Amino acid sequence: MKKTWLIGALLLSSSVVYAQESRQDFSVSAFALVAPDVHGNGVNPLTTTVTTGILGSYRYMVTPRSALELNYGFAQNSDKYFTSSIQNGEVHARQQELSGAYVYTRNYGRYNPFAELGVGGMIFTPIRDSGTHQLDARQNTNVGALFGAGVAYELSPSFDLRLQYRGFLLKAPDFGKTEFKSNRYEVISMPTLGFAYHF
Repeated sequence: MKKTWLIGALLLSSSVVYAQESRQDFSVSAFALVAPDVHGNGVNPLTTTVTTGILGSYRYMVTPRSALELNYGFAQNSDKYFTSSIQNGEVHARQQELSGAYVYTRNYGRYNPFAELGVGGMIFTPIRDSGTHQLDARQNTNVGALFGAGVAYELSPSFDLRLQYRGFLLKAPDFGKTEFKSNRYEVISMPTLGFAYHF
């Protein structure tokens, strides 16, 4: 009977300790957005300017090693299309990411490596300014897959520094224009650096 009480007390105390630990965090990061040239279906090529953006993420620890994450990212760049009929197909656009992912993490002292996999949407919205030469371009939303890996370095019990690589696989945007449909997929690379607050 004493052994049963002892095991029960140990299980209860370990669950209380885990309940008191930070199970949520919010991070703000800066990222570089790098997309490859895309060739296909008469588009030769689609080039995207390299730019920087900002990412906000909320992470909830389901277990000590598993978490669910929600992301919102924002950047602004230009997509340049070259076709046989259009020589100046530049579209200046806002690029927004809405995504969710499963995150697996480990703990090695102050270092916490992690990997993530998820799905989301990338919203491309034309900006009507001098950088857009195709005034009939329309908003384009493409669904894709998010993947990545990184490491968090614990600065204190409440804060950590987070470095990661994020990739987003999706169909290249066409802004609703038949001439811009490459029918090709691309991986947008987003190396990311930021800070997380645990609560």
